[in-house]
Amino acid sequence: MDLTPYRMGPDDPDLPDILSLIQTAFAYMDGRIDPPSSMYQLTLATLSNQAETAEIWAIGRPPKACAFLTPKADSLYLGKLAVAPESRGQGLARRLVGLAEERARALRLPRIELQTRIELTENHTAFAAMRFQEIGRTTHTGYDRPTSITFSKAV
Repeated sequence: MDLTPYRMGPDDPDLPDILSLIQTAFAYMDGRIDPPSSMYQLTLATLSNQAETAEIWAIGRPPKACAFLTPKADSLYLGKLAVAPESRGQGLARRLVGLAEERARALRLPRIELQTRIELTENHTAFAAMRFQEIGRTTHTGYDRPTSITFSKAV
């Protein structure tokens, strides 16, 4: 498998595979996180819009890993970082985080940020190992407790 990340366009024929990849990679969260994952709101139209207005990057054909990169005022937001279950442990997530660092520098943004759910402690450990630091906690509408942790990494 070619491990070179590639940027997807809004009409990319692999967009249906990205949707399937995210759904498969995030399936383990069902019953673990509350509220449910925002992946349930993704459609081919929202993926096409993400690719047009921001960035979707993938590794492999069909995609085995992906990430959404969205420039913000003072950071590059890394979202929907997903690796196919059968491709985990091969450094694909690290490769996409490295790409996010490169893109942030190219866009002259000082850091990358991401969020993960409170319940997904294995994600906290993985992001800490990649030198992310917790910078805050957020609460989804209608909840009386924090539901997500925001992590940041200077580039």
